[in-house]
Amino acid sequence: MPFNQQSPKQMVAGVDEVGRGPLAGPVIAAAVILDPEQPISGLTDSKKLSEKKRESLALEIKTKALAWSIARAEVEEIDQINILQASLLAMQRAINSLDKLPDLCLVDGNKAPKVNIPVTTIVKGDLTEPAISAASIIAKVARDNEMVEMDMQFPEYGFAKHKGYPTKAHREAIELHGITPIHRRSFSPVQRQLEL
Repeated sequence: MPFNQQSPKQMVAGVDEVGRGPLAGPVIAAAVILDPEQPISGLTDSKKLSEKKRESLALEIKTKALAWSIARAEVEEIDQINILQASLLAMQRAINSLDKLPDLCLVDGNKAPKVNIPVTTIVKGDLTEPAISAASIIAKVARDNEMVEMDMQFPEYGFAKHKGYPTKAHREAIELHGITPIHRRSFSPVQRQLEL
């Protein structure tokens, strides 16, 4: 049974991040406190939803949630402190940006960001906890939209299609055109290109 059904008076925030695997762009995290009075149907891991469904759910989440926030760690931070620490930093920023203080944070995965609120980590939490699913959806929509904007700045890389993930087309574009300011220099395919 999801946590937030156990004690209705408890304010529970779901927290998740998106963008650990890509070779380019920020890592984006979200925190969401759902309103038990306004349930949202269809919440699941954002990767299991179509783009259209994610977009419409993201809107519904932002309208119905008691509180939500989106935060990030930039490419420079990822290169400086590594992707895991940058993900935790983005999650910490998302939690600290909420305009309501949760009693508990449910975080997807097995690593907890440092915050002054009790945290429970749940592996594959985006499949079982509606609040984590909601966070994963709004984070993914925010990041995808940003990568579409980056596609306009760097059209030859195909960011709108692969969102910065290391697809064959993306790796070939790096070999052909070099790297952009939004590429993560600490990631090996990008590092290899720099060494060339």
